[in-house]
Parts: sequence; C-alpha cells; structure tokens
Amino acid sequence: MDVTNVTAAAETFTCNAYLAEGDRTVLVDAGAYEGVVDAIADHTDALDAVVVTHQHSDHIAQLDAVLDAFDAPLYAYADHPRRDGALDDGDQLFVGDEPFDVVYTPGHAGDHVALVSETTLFSGDVVVHDDGAFDDGSFGRTDMPGQSRERLIESIETLLDAMGDGVEHMYAGHGGTFHGDVRDIVETALSRAERREPKYPGE
Repeated sequence: MDVTNVTAAAETFTCNAYLAEGDRTVLVDAGAYEGVVDAIADHTDALDAVVVTHQHSDHIAQLDAVLDAFDAPLYAYADHPRRDGALDDGDQLFVGDEPFDVVYTPGHAGDHVALVSETTLFSGDVVVHDDGAFDDGSFGRTDMPGQSRERLIESIETLLDAMGDGVEHMYAGHGGTFHGDVRDIVETALSRAERREPKYPGE
C-alpha cells in the first residue's frame, strides 16, 4: 500500500490527509488545504472512498470539494449531509491493500475513530507521533468544550487492545509519520496523557 500525505504542501493550518493507493484507493480525511483536490489528482483519477476520522474543521474543510471532484462515497462515524456509510466500532473497512478495523476513540472528539490493520494505524488525532508538545508519542488535546482527557485515556487503552504487535506504520492527523514500533509510540502517548497535566503551557 502506497500512502501519501496530500496536504503536505499546505502553508495554512490543516490536518494530514492521507491518500492510500492499492486495490482500493481511499482518502483518509480531507483536510483544510485548498490545493488538496489537485494534490490528489496528481496521484489518481478516482477515489473508491473518503473516510473521516472525525469532523473537526481542519479535517473536513475541503471535504465537499473532494467529494464534488471525485464523486466518492463518504464514510464517517457521526452524521453528515453527504455521508453514504456510517462507521461503528468494530466495523471493517478495506483501505489500500488491507482490511482495517474501525476503533471508536472519543475524547478529543465525540465522533473520533481510528483505523487499525495488521501493519498500519491511521490514528487521526487520538495519538500522534510528534506535535510540538511531545516527540515520540503524544495525544490529542482535551482542553476545549466537549473534550475529555478521561475518555481519551480510555480510548488510547482501547486502541492498544485493538493493535497487534505487527503494527509498524503510523499515519496521524498531525505531525510526522512513523515507521517502527507503533505500540511503543502509543504506550508513550498513554503514559503522558495519564499524567493529567496540561498538554500546552497556558491550558
């Protein structure tokens, strides 16, 4: 499976949006980068599906533009006017060349899901490799209305339970990608979240 961050050229705030090419070409999150449609078109003429990890604006601001350009079905946990398929905890979704389990991971967002296969994690914002607060294992912010550190901690524990030891590719909603021992990164994120200290100064 070939995975490309199609928002990598963005100079304004956006999530990482990942184009997974293989037997089934899928976009994971659309992002807020106005050039994302052209960036996708540089790699493929068609999308088999668009999946959103959650519906914060930095993940879906360009969703309508992507759906209009590629006429792809939309899969999401929460309701959306253009949703074609509802995702639920325990569902399975084929992305690229692999089947992924849908893992419900609220805390940063009430509709957050992660995607886990035998080799790969699309973690959205529940855990990231690096984000300016921590390197080598960080977690989504929980200081805004509707967010919960306690639910996030539970979600990271659930994510660890869903992951096998062979997961070696991590594509997070922010920061860099990671290839290696993904369980170690997620366990580090959990230990930091469990301190229950503010993630950023001034929180």
